[in-house]
Amino acid sequence: MKLLIFGKTGQVATELARRAPGAVFLGREDAALTDAAACAARIAGSGADAVINAAAYTAVDKAEEDEATALAVNGTAPAAMARAAADKGIPLLHISTDYVFDGSGDTPWTPDAPTAPLGAYGRTKLAGEEGVRAAGGRHAILRTSWVVSAHGGNFLKTMLRLSETREALNVVADQVGGPTPAGAIADALLRMALALHRGEAEGGTYHFSGAPDVSWADFAREIFAQAGRDVTVTDIPASAYPTPAARPANSRLDCTTLMRDFGIARPDWRQGLAEILKKLDVIS
Repeated sequence: MKLLIFGKTGQVATELARRAPGAVFLGREDAALTDAAACAARIAGSGADAVINAAAYTAVDKAEEDEATALAVNGTAPAAMARAAADKGIPLLHISTDYVFDGSGDTPWTPDAPTAPLGAYGRTKLAGEEGVRAAGGRHAILRTSWVVSAHGGNFLKTMLRLSETREALNVVADQVGGPTPAGAIADALLRMALALHRGEAEGGTYHFSGAPDVSWADFAREIFAQAGRDVTVTDIPASAYPTPAARPANSRLDCTTLMRDFGIARPDWRQGLAEILKKLDVIS
Protein backbone atom coordinates (compact mmCIF):
# COMPACT_ATOMS: atom_id res chain seq x y z
CA MET A 1 0.00 0.00 0.00
CA LYS A 2 1.43 3.35 -1.07
CA LEU A 3 0.85 6.06 1.52
CA LEU A 4 0.92 9.82 1.11
CA ILE A 5 1.18 11.57 4.47
CA PHE A 6 0.80 15.29 5.13
CA GLY A 7 3.07 16.25 8.03
CA LYS A 8 6.71 15.60 8.87
CA THR A 9 7.66 17.08 12.22
CA GLY A 10 4.52 16.77 14.36
CA GLN A 11 4.16 14.18 17.10
CA VAL A 12 2.01 11.77 15.08
CA ALA A 13 3.86 12.32 11.80
CA THR A 14 7.17 11.54 13.50
CA GLU A 15 5.76 8.26 14.81
CA LEU A 16 4.28 7.44 11.39
CA ALA A 17 7.72 7.93 9.83
CA ARG A 18 9.16 5.36 12.22
CA ARG A 19 6.50 2.84 11.27
CA ALA A 20 6.07 3.55 7.57
CA PRO A 21 9.48 4.59 6.24
CA GLY A 22 8.38 3.84 2.68
CA ALA A 23 5.57 6.41 2.76
CA VAL A 24 5.86 9.81 1.12
CA PHE A 25 5.82 12.57 3.75
CA LEU A 26 4.99 16.15 2.85
CA GLY A 27 6.17 18.97 5.10
CA ARG A 28 5.46 22.68 4.86
CA GLU A 29 8.17 23.03 2.23
CA ASP A 30 6.45 20.41 0.07
CA ALA A 31 2.81 21.44 0.44
CA ALA A 32 1.85 24.44 2.55
CA LEU A 33 -1.38 23.77 4.42
CA THR A 34 -2.38 27.36 3.76
CA ASP A 35 -2.49 26.50 0.03
CA ALA A 36 -5.41 24.10 -0.34
CA ALA A 37 -5.00 23.83 -4.11
CA ALA A 38 -1.37 22.78 -3.74
CA CYS A 39 -2.35 20.09 -1.23
CA ALA A 40 -5.00 18.76 -3.60
CA ALA A 41 -2.55 18.75 -6.49
CA ARG A 42 -0.06 16.65 -4.53
CA ILE A 43 -2.74 14.02 -4.00
CA ALA A 44 -3.88 14.11 -7.63
CA GLY A 45 -0.36 13.36 -8.89
CA SER A 46 0.77 11.03 -6.13
CA GLY A 47 -0.23 7.54 -7.23
CA ALA A 48 -1.01 6.84 -3.57
CA ASP A 49 -3.39 4.14 -2.36
CA ALA A 50 -4.37 6.14 0.74
CA VAL A 51 -3.75 9.57 2.25
CA ILE A 52 -3.22 10.46 5.91
CA ASN A 53 -3.47 14.07 7.05
CA ALA A 54 -1.29 14.29 10.14
CA ALA A 55 -0.67 18.03 9.80
CA ALA A 56 -2.63 20.73 11.60
CA TYR A 57 -2.60 24.15 13.22
CA THR A 58 -2.44 23.10 16.87
CA ALA A 59 -1.57 26.35 18.66
CA VAL A 60 -4.84 26.47 20.59
CA ASP A 61 -4.33 29.86 22.22
CA LYS A 62 -2.78 31.52 19.17
CA ALA A 63 -5.77 30.44 17.09
CA GLU A 64 -7.91 32.87 19.07
CA GLU A 65 -5.93 35.71 17.48
CA ASP A 66 -5.37 34.14 14.06
CA GLU A 67 -8.47 32.10 13.30
CA ALA A 68 -8.15 32.80 9.57
CA THR A 69 -4.85 30.93 9.33
CA ALA A 70 -6.10 28.15 11.60
CA LEU A 71 -9.17 27.78 9.39
CA ALA A 72 -7.07 27.60 6.22
CA VAL A 73 -4.92 24.83 7.71
CA ASN A 74 -7.51 22.93 9.74
CA GLY A 75 -10.60 23.48 7.63
CA THR A 76 -10.01 24.47 4.02
CA ALA A 77 -6.97 22.27 3.32
CA PRO A 78 -8.46 18.99 4.64
CA ALA A 79 -11.63 19.62 2.62
CA ALA A 80 -9.55 20.06 -0.55
CA MET A 81 -7.54 16.94 0.29
CA ALA A 82 -10.74 14.96 0.74
CA ARG A 83 -12.14 16.09 -2.61
CA ALA A 84 -8.89 15.18 -4.36
CA ALA A 85 -8.81 11.77 -2.67
CA ALA A 86 -12.47 11.18 -3.57
CA ASP A 87 -11.73 12.03 -7.21
CA LYS A 88 -9.02 9.36 -7.23
CA GLY A 89 -11.18 6.85 -5.37
CA ILE A 90 -8.72 6.47 -2.48
CA PRO A 91 -9.39 6.83 1.26
CA LEU A 92 -8.39 9.85 3.32
CA LEU A 93 -7.67 9.58 7.05
CA HIS A 94 -7.86 12.82 9.02
CA ILE A 95 -6.97 13.53 12.66
CA SER A 96 -9.38 15.66 14.68
CA THR A 97 -9.86 16.52 18.32
CA ASP A 98 -12.00 16.47 21.44
CA TYR A 99 -12.10 20.28 21.15
CA VAL A 100 -15.08 19.98 18.79
CA PHE A 101 -17.16 19.36 21.94
CA ASP A 102 -18.07 21.86 24.66
CA GLY A 103 -16.72 19.69 27.48
CA SER A 104 -19.92 19.63 29.49
CA GLY A 105 -21.00 16.81 31.77
CA ASP A 106 -18.93 13.76 32.65
CA THR A 107 -20.16 11.20 30.13
CA PRO A 108 -17.72 10.08 27.41
CA TRP A 109 -18.47 11.71 24.06
CA THR A 110 -19.67 9.38 21.30
CA PRO A 111 -18.74 10.11 17.68
CA ASP A 112 -22.31 11.19 16.91
CA ALA A 113 -22.68 13.46 19.95
CA PRO A 114 -23.62 17.11 19.24
CA THR A 115 -20.59 19.32 18.60
CA ALA A 116 -20.22 22.79 20.12
CA PRO A 117 -16.62 24.07 20.08
CA LEU A 118 -15.60 26.52 22.80
CA GLY A 119 -13.01 28.37 20.73
CA ALA A 120 -11.33 29.03 17.40
CA TYR A 121 -9.22 25.88 17.35
CA GLY A 122 -12.26 23.66 17.87
CA ARG A 123 -14.28 25.59 15.29
CA THR A 124 -11.58 25.21 12.64
CA LYS A 125 -11.12 21.51 13.33
CA LEU A 126 -14.87 21.00 13.10
CA ALA A 127 -14.87 22.82 9.75
CA GLY A 128 -12.25 20.35 8.55
CA GLU A 129 -14.39 17.41 9.62
CA GLU A 130 -17.38 18.81 7.80
CA GLY A 131 -15.34 19.38 4.66
CA VAL A 132 -14.00 15.82 4.69
CA ARG A 133 -17.48 14.37 5.04
CA ALA A 134 -18.94 16.66 2.36
CA ALA A 135 -16.35 15.45 -0.19
CA GLY A 136 -18.25 12.17 -0.37
CA GLY A 137 -15.25 9.86 -0.59
CA ARG A 138 -14.09 7.02 1.65
CA HIS A 139 -12.69 8.55 4.79
CA ALA A 140 -11.98 8.11 8.47
CA ILE A 141 -11.94 11.02 10.89
CA LEU A 142 -10.08 10.07 14.06
CA ARG A 143 -10.73 12.36 17.02
CA THR A 144 -8.14 12.05 19.74
CA SER A 145 -7.00 13.93 22.83
CA TRP A 146 -4.07 14.88 25.06
CA VAL A 147 -1.36 13.67 22.67
CA VAL A 148 2.03 12.89 24.23
CA SER A 149 5.34 11.62 22.89
CA ALA A 150 9.10 11.95 23.28
CA HIS A 151 9.24 14.78 20.75
CA GLY A 152 7.52 18.08 20.11
CA GLY A 153 5.79 20.14 22.74
CA ASN A 154 3.34 18.42 25.08
CA PHE A 155 2.20 18.24 28.70
CA LEU A 156 4.50 15.37 29.59
CA LYS A 157 7.63 17.18 28.44
CA THR A 158 6.51 20.38 30.17
CA MET A 159 6.10 18.53 33.47
CA LEU A 160 9.54 16.95 33.15
CA ARG A 161 11.11 20.31 32.39
CA LEU A 162 9.43 22.01 35.35
CA SER A 163 10.43 19.17 37.66
CA GLU A 164 14.08 20.00 37.05
CA THR A 165 13.74 23.19 39.09
CA ARG A 166 10.49 22.86 41.05
CA GLU A 167 9.60 20.76 44.07
CA ALA A 168 5.89 21.61 43.93
CA LEU A 169 3.45 22.39 41.13
CA ASN A 170 -0.18 23.47 40.89
CA VAL A 171 -1.97 21.48 38.18
CA VAL A 172 -5.54 21.68 36.88
CA ALA A 173 -7.71 18.90 38.34
CA ASP A 174 -11.17 19.67 36.93
CA GLN A 175 -10.36 18.77 33.32
CA VAL A 176 -10.52 15.04 32.58
CA GLY A 177 -9.50 13.09 29.49
CA GLY A 178 -7.43 10.27 28.11
CA PRO A 179 -3.72 10.92 27.49
CA THR A 180 -2.86 9.35 24.13
CA PRO A 181 0.63 8.29 23.03
CA ALA A 182 1.39 9.52 19.52
CA GLY A 183 2.80 6.11 18.68
CA ALA A 184 -0.55 4.49 19.43
CA ILE A 185 -2.30 7.01 17.16
CA ALA A 186 0.15 6.21 14.37
CA ASP A 187 -0.46 2.48 14.80
CA ALA A 188 -4.21 3.04 14.67
CA LEU A 189 -4.03 5.19 11.53
CA LEU A 190 -1.92 2.65 9.65
CA ARG A 191 -4.23 -0.18 10.58
CA MET A 192 -7.27 1.85 9.55
CA ALA A 193 -5.67 2.93 6.27
CA LEU A 194 -4.98 -0.67 5.31
CA ALA A 195 -8.51 -1.76 6.17
CA LEU A 196 -10.04 1.07 4.16
CA HIS A 197 -7.72 0.38 1.22
CA ARG A 198 -8.74 -3.29 1.23
CA GLY A 199 -12.42 -2.45 1.55
CA GLU A 200 -12.64 -4.18 4.93
CA ALA A 201 -14.27 -1.14 6.60
CA GLU A 202 -16.55 1.65 5.45
CA GLY A 203 -15.05 4.40 7.57
CA GLY A 204 -16.69 7.37 9.25
CA THR A 205 -15.96 9.31 12.43
CA TYR A 206 -14.18 7.59 15.31
CA HIS A 207 -12.71 8.31 18.73
CA PHE A 208 -9.35 7.16 20.08
CA SER A 209 -7.81 8.06 23.43
CA GLY A 210 -5.73 6.44 26.11
CA ALA A 211 -7.21 4.67 29.12
CA PRO A 212 -8.03 5.17 31.89
CA ASP A 213 -9.44 8.69 31.88
CA VAL A 214 -7.60 10.96 34.29
CA SER A 215 -7.27 14.59 35.34
CA TRP A 216 -4.26 16.67 34.37
CA ALA A 217 -3.20 16.70 38.02
CA ASP A 218 -3.32 12.92 38.36
CA PHE A 219 -1.57 12.56 35.02
CA ALA A 220 1.22 14.76 36.37
CA ARG A 221 1.46 12.63 39.53
CA GLU A 222 1.91 9.49 37.43
CA ILE A 223 4.57 11.20 35.31
CA PHE A 224 6.57 12.13 38.40
CA ALA A 225 6.06 8.72 40.00
CA GLN A 226 7.34 6.85 36.94
CA ALA A 227 10.17 9.35 36.38
CA GLY A 228 11.28 9.15 40.01
CA ARG A 229 10.84 12.89 40.50
CA ASP A 230 9.93 14.11 44.00
CA VAL A 231 7.41 16.79 43.07
CA THR A 232 4.28 17.62 45.08
CA VAL A 233 1.22 18.24 42.90
CA THR A 234 -1.58 20.44 44.26
CA ASP A 235 -4.99 20.31 42.58
CA ILE A 236 -6.33 23.61 41.27
CA PRO A 237 -9.41 24.52 39.20
CA ALA A 238 -9.00 25.60 35.59
CA SER A 239 -10.26 29.04 36.64
CA ALA A 240 -7.03 29.50 38.61
CA TYR A 241 -4.96 29.02 35.45
CA PRO A 242 -6.65 31.21 32.81
CA THR A 243 -5.69 30.80 29.15
CA PRO A 244 -6.76 32.77 26.04
CA ALA A 245 -8.71 29.74 24.78
CA ALA A 246 -11.09 27.78 26.96
CA ARG A 247 -10.33 24.07 27.35
CA PRO A 248 -13.03 21.38 27.55
CA ALA A 249 -13.57 20.17 31.11
CA ASN A 250 -14.78 16.79 29.89
CA SER A 251 -12.54 15.30 27.20
CA ARG A 252 -13.60 11.70 27.81
CA LEU A 253 -14.08 9.90 24.48
CA ASP A 254 -16.21 6.82 23.84
CA CYS A 255 -14.03 4.65 21.60
CA THR A 256 -16.29 1.60 21.21
CA THR A 257 -17.03 2.05 17.49
CA LEU A 258 -13.31 2.03 16.65
CA MET A 259 -13.04 -1.35 18.37
CA ARG A 260 -16.16 -2.57 16.58
CA ASP A 261 -15.08 -1.56 13.07
CA PHE A 262 -11.30 -1.93 13.23
CA GLY A 263 -10.55 -4.03 16.31
CA ILE A 264 -8.50 -1.20 17.83
CA ALA A 265 -8.69 -0.95 21.63
CA ARG A 266 -7.83 2.03 23.80
CA PRO A 267 -4.12 1.96 24.73
CA ASP A 268 -3.01 2.03 28.37
CA TRP A 269 -1.37 5.45 28.58
CA ARG A 270 0.58 4.43 31.67
CA GLN A 271 2.43 1.82 29.64
CA GLY A 272 2.88 4.36 26.86
CA LEU A 273 4.26 6.84 29.39
CA ALA A 274 6.89 4.34 30.52
CA GLU A 275 7.97 3.77 26.90
CA ILE A 276 8.24 7.52 26.29
CA LEU A 277 10.29 8.05 29.45
CA LYS A 278 12.69 5.35 28.26
CA LYS A 279 13.07 7.08 24.89
CA LEU A 280 13.87 10.30 26.75
CA ASP A 281 16.44 8.45 28.89
CA VAL A 282 14.57 9.48 32.04
CA ILE A 283 14.28 5.84 33.10
CA SER A 284 16.09 2.71 31.98
